[in-house]
This record gives sequence, structure tokens and C-alpha cells, in this order.
Amino acid sequence: MMMNSSHNDSAMRKYFQSGNLRLSYLDFGGDSERVLVMLHGYMANARSFSELAVRFKDWRVISLDQRGHGWSDHPPGKEYARDDYVKDILNLVRSELGGHAVTILGHSLGGLNAYQFAARYPEMVKAVIVEDIGAEIHADFSFADKLPIRSASLKELRESLASSGLRAIDYFAESVFEDELGWGFRTDLEGLRVSVPQSNGVWWDDWSGSSCPILLIHGGKSFILDTEQARRMEERRPNTKLIVFEQCGHGVHADDLNGYFYAVNDFLNEQQAVDIEKRDKV
Repeated sequence: MMMNSSHNDSAMRKYFQSGNLRLSYLDFGGDSERVLVMLHGYMANARSFSELAVRFKDWRVISLDQRGHGWSDHPPGKEYARDDYVKDILNLVRSELGGHAVTILGHSLGGLNAYQFAARYPEMVKAVIVEDIGAEIHADFSFADKLPIRSASLKELRESLASSGLRAIDYFAESVFEDELGWGFRTDLEGLRVSVPQSNGVWWDDWSGSSCPILLIHGGKSFILDTEQARRMEERRPNTKLIVFEQCGHGVHADDLNGYFYAVNDFLNEQQAVDIEKRDKV
């Protein structure tokens, strides 16, 4: 059977060192020099973007399991500071991607990490897609304290999500696994107590701290970001374009996969056209 070498629907699982942690990512292949790094949100993982990643045929897509998530290590001392997440991206780009500038797409926690990385390492970022996270963040993940470490069945685990007041059951159920103890989450639930308060805060300096193009995607029914703040983010930062998906919640890429893909793809094609124009002028 002939395999299409340019893009593989079954991504390769790979690992690298970031400080004392072994982190994991999915490499969706593609021999393009254009690299798109995808960063998931809290309690999700690299596979959350599987349906999206395979659509970017002209890119090499890399989806990271961020620390404490997916197949990546849980930091033993609960090291979840802003700098820790940012350094993980730096180590990924340096050790796995040749240190070349990349485009980053980040949802929620991943969006915060993406725009903070762009502010601190501008030479390593071509453009950023930020999905539904603000410059002022006041997230409440205290529901995680109520979740059982293991459940007897998948049904019971989903019910534990529902009874803790969550609506986006499918989103949180993405990171579920089974072992000999039962069904649980691949996320460091205790680590959330340390990480979320350090993600909360006022980050306008970081938001405005880069000059690369940013596409801000916002779900009109989001419980994390309100539309008024999203509009201020567009106004306050040059080279920023806001697209509001009125009918979507916090996970726009899950609620409207097609619309999300077209929005991102149009943005990336625009950026490429600008790059080619700049090159031709040189």
C-alpha cells in the first residue's frame, strides 16, 4: 500500500527533554519548511487538534503535550510558572525544530503561552493564532478539586464532570485514559491548583509585547473571555485581527471545525503572501 509521505493522518509520537522533564509531542509530518506549533488548553492534550492538524497540507504541524498533560511528565515539584511553560516552547523549537522561527496556534492556556513566548522570543515567532484567552485572565478551575482520581467506568467519569457543573463534557473527556485502577484524566489535576493561579493575572504588557501578526479567535458564548475584552485586545495591539464566532463556546476549534480552519488558513495564506512580497523587494 502506498503511503502519502507529505502528510500522515496518524501522527508520530515523539519526545524531547525540557530541563528535567521529558515532554511529548505529535508530529503530523509534511516536508514543508513552514512549521505550525499547536498548544492545547488545560486538561486537553496534543490529540485535541488531530482533526484540525491534518487539514494543513502545506505545513509541518507539531502538537505539543504541555507539561502535566497528555504523555508529558508531571513536574515533580509542581513547576507551573509562566516561565516554565514558555521555556518548554523554547526547548521544543531549539531541540526539535532547528531553532527556526515558527507559527504558533494556542487555545486557552496554550494561547497565553503562545503570546507570552512571542513577547519574550520575537525572533522565533512568525505569527500567532490565539484562541479564546484574554489579556486579563480570571479562570476558575476549582471544579478539578472535586474530580475523582479514578472512576469505575467511563460513564461515571463523565457524570463526575457533569456534577461538578461543567458543560463542555466532551472537551474535558478528551484526556481520559484507563489503567488498572480505573478511568482517570491524563492531566496533573493537583498541578492545576498551582498552575491556574499563575496563569490568572493581567498580561497586557505581554499581549502588546510582540509585533508579529496575531489572529485572535473568540467564541461569543465563551465562559473564559468576553467579547468586550476581545475587542479591546484588537484595538490595543497593532497587527491584530479579531474574528468572533458568535455561536461558539470556549473551544471554537471543537464547536466549528470548518469555520475555524478556514479562518486560520486564510490568515496564514495572507501572512505568506506578505512574506513573499517582502522577499521580492529585497
